Order: sequence, then C-alpha cells, then structure tokens
Amino acid sequence: MKKFELTTDTKMFFGRKLFRIKALISFGDVTAGDLGGYVEKEENLSHDGNAWVFGNAKVSGNAKVSGEAKVSGNAEVSGNAWVSGNAKVSGNAEVSGEARVFGNAWVSGETKVFGEARVSGEAWVSGEAKVSGEAKIFGNARVFGEARVSGNARVSGNAWVFDEARVSGNTDYLCFTGLGSCNRNTTFFKCRDGHIHVSCGCFSGNLEEFETKVKETHGDSKYGKEYLACLEVVKIHFEEEIL
Repeated sequence: MKKFELTTDTKMFFGRKLFRIKALISFGDVTAGDLGGYVEKEENLSHDGNAWVFGNAKVSGNAKVSGEAKVSGNAEVSGNAWVSGNAKVSGNAEVSGEARVFGNAWVSGETKVFGEARVSGEAWVSGEAKVSGEAKIFGNARVFGEARVSGNARVSGNAWVFDEARVSGNTDYLCFTGLGSCNRNTTFFKCRDGHIHVSCGCFSGNLEEFETKVKETHGDSKYGKEYLACLEVVKIHFEEEIL
C-alpha cells in the first residue's frame, strides 16, 4: 500500500522538478492528508516504514529516505545519498553524493555531508561542520562548529571535534575515556592553524592552557598525574605539529 502521493504543488530545484508529497494513510507522526516536503519521484521516499519528508525539505536525484528516518526543515538530500534507520536530517543540512546517514544519527544546522562520508550510530553532526571523502562519524561522537572531517578519518566513541578542527586522518585526533575524578572523555584534535585543541568536560583550550588547568585543579594527585601522562602521549603523537 502506498503511504503518500505526489501533488501538483511543485518547485524547481537546480533544474529538477520536485513535487510536494501528501500522506494517504496515518503512520508514525504523520496523519492521513498531511502535506510533507518535496521529492523528485516516488522512489525518493520509501512506502514502507515511517520515514517522512517534512516542511520544505527536498529529496532529489537517486537519493532515498527509508526506515524510520526523518528529513525536515529546509534540509536537502540529493545525488545518491541515503538516509535510513532512525536518522534525522534537519535545519539547512545537506546530504549529497554517495553519503549515508543511518542508525540514530542526527545531522542538523548548516552541516554538509558529502562524498562517500558516513554518519551513524548515535553520532551528531551540527553547526557548520563538513564531513566529506570517506570519513566516518559514529558511536557517540560529536562534530560541530566549523569542524572539517575528511579523507579516511574515523571519529568515533565519545570524541568531540569542533570549532576549527581539521581532521583528515586518524592521526589528527586522540580521545581518552574515563580520566579524572569524573571519568571524563578528553579529546585532542588538530585545528586549522595547526595548534592542538583540547576538549575535556567544560574545558576548551590549547595544550598549554590544559596543562595549567590540570595543575591548578588536581595538583599532584592521581588524577593530575593521569592527565599529565596523557599530555605526554599527545605531545609524542602530534610531535611534528607542536615542536
């Protein structure tokens, strides 16, 4: 059974004619008769599952939205991209090329995910971040701000990569889990200007600032020694960038 139809409400999108969709039956968060976003053809949105395109969102080319996925706001999914599972694409986000967004992943804001990039698991990509190439963002990772993740980079676990981060390979960031009195996740990543940035709880700064903060907060305690030992590993790992 078809769950939607193409209406006569159309708009042009980069030379392609898109049609607003209308629900024929009730399912998920959609009620029969509801108008949705725009698709180029029926194949862009699966008739199975509760997947839906909301608002002014657009799906074109050979792109597909399936499963329980939701595309909303002014988001665009194009090319051969695929949004599936329980994934959400919202705001002004763009997913294009051969990119895939799946699992419980959420792509929002002004984000662009393209190339053969993958965003999955519980990962969030937001702000003005760009994920491209064959990069993969998964686990509970967060990529936001003006971060750029590209190449063959794999950002995973509980890593936070943000602001002006430039991660083009796995050697461009490190993430330590379970450190300090609060078992925090601490991420070190390379930025556009070449400095190494540190994210640890509410702390955000460079290596020197982090070392000063650790000594002020933990002194010569076990936790201070843990953090300082990590810093030595980081200095070795990013040797070329910080010498």
